[in-house]
Order: sequence, then structure tokens, then C-alpha cells
Amino acid sequence: MADTPLRKVPDLTGLLKHAGHVLETQLTAALAEVGLSPRMQCVLLYALEEERTQIQLAELAYLDKTTMVGTVDALEKAGLAERKPSQTDRRARIVAVTPAGAEAAAEGQRIVDQVHADALAALAASQRKHFADSLAELVGGQLATPVEAQPVRRARQRS
Repeated sequence: MADTPLRKVPDLTGLLKHAGHVLETQLTAALAEVGLSPRMQCVLLYALEEERTQIQLAELAYLDKTTMVGTVDALEKAGLAERKPSQTDRRARIVAVTPAGAEAAAEGQRIVDQVHADALAALAASQRKHFADSLAELVGGQLATPVEAQPVRRARQRS
């Protein structure tokens, strides 16, 4: 990703998109070996933390409603989670992790941790914590909230 003469700073968007894409493909391949997808792993982890509805889990996992429904369907089909009525709101349904799902989530997290450790191993040991801390600071600060943007439309062609 060479800088052009017009760039005054590194192409942070391009670098983060590329790194994210490669990391996602590595996680997908590694988790597939135990029958999970990164989405399934993420939903299992958040559902294990506390009683949460599908909508709450979708927000935490950055999933749209349709993708979330498909993910929970796949977890149910695999016997890793089930939809149940909430204990605090009879109208709401939560995603409850089964004992098999808790085991799968633990194994999945070991895999995720290894993929992340392998990625960080490309840096000198003295740089790893600083890099992770700096990235967390960006995500928790300047890059915490997406901006609402209208899609760019092409100008109309005059006949």
C-alpha cells in the first residue's frame, strides 16, 4: 500500500481494512475446524456473559437482524444455543447457550486467542502490548462511533 504524493498521512483506512479482512479469513478457517464461524463464536461469548435478547446480541456483534436470525438458527441446529423466554420480560426471547455451546465457545476462544497471538507475533515482543493498547484507545475514542452518512449518488447525466 504505497503512499501517493497526495497523501500526507498513512492510509489508515486501507491498512485497517486489509488487516481486518485477512484476520477475518484466518479466524473463519481456524474456527471452521470446530464447526463454528466468527459470528457464532461472537454470539456465544456475548450470550454467555448475561441474559441477552437477539436484538442486544446483534448490536454487540455488529450484525443486522437477518444475519443474526441465521446465526442463531445455525447455533440451535448445532445444539449450541436455544431461544427461550426471558425471565425478566415475558415478551422478550433470549439466546441461551447450552452446555455443549459453552464448551464450543471455550474451544473457539482458544482458537481466536491463538490466531490473534500469531498475528501479533509479526511484531517485536516489545511492540505488541503498545500496538494493542493504541488500537484499543482508537476504538474506544476517536473511532468509537460510526457517523451516519448518506450513500454517494452519481450525478444525473443530461440528455
